[in-house]
Amino acid sequence: MPVVLDEIAYEGNIQHGWGNITAEEMVRSFWEAACRGGYHCQGETFLCDENILWWSHGGMLRGESSQRISFLRTIIEQIPGQKLKPRTASWDEVCAIPENNDNGYYLCFYSFMRPSFREYYFDDDTYYTVEIIDTWNMTIENVGSFIGRFSVPLPAKQYIAVRITKKL
Repeated sequence: MPVVLDEIAYEGNIQHGWGNITAEEMVRSFWEAACRGGYHCQGETFLCDENILWWSHGGMLRGESSQRISFLRTIIEQIPGQKLKPRTASWDEVCAIPENNDNGYYLCFYSFMRPSFREYYFDDDTYYTVEIIDTWNMTIENVGSFIGRFSVPLPAKQYIAVRITKKL
């Protein structure tokens, strides 16, 4: 059963630590939750001139995380079955596969780490298409098809994900 994560913290600028995290941290936590098979809730706690918090009254979103969370949603909507579960990978990545995976879809997130490359191996017979996802700038770059053991060059910056799909 999927885990729903609520009241983690909010992008904002109020005095309390639970309501003043950065947009980057909010987006990172959404990706981390998704790749662990969970569902994260979003809110903002920016204090505006009228002393009204979106968090409790609604209104206009002021932060930078909401459009990036929508970008993550479009990626999840492209996943076969649209449900993720964690895949045991290495200690320094969070990797997910579809709940009913046929070993043809992998979504790996590197959080605040900044690798300049990653090595992968799934089998010796299947070609995989590899895409680098910049979760902050909301871009997807196809870096090619690979078979067997392969190394993927990465931009050595935070908030990068890699999507690997079986080439049909």
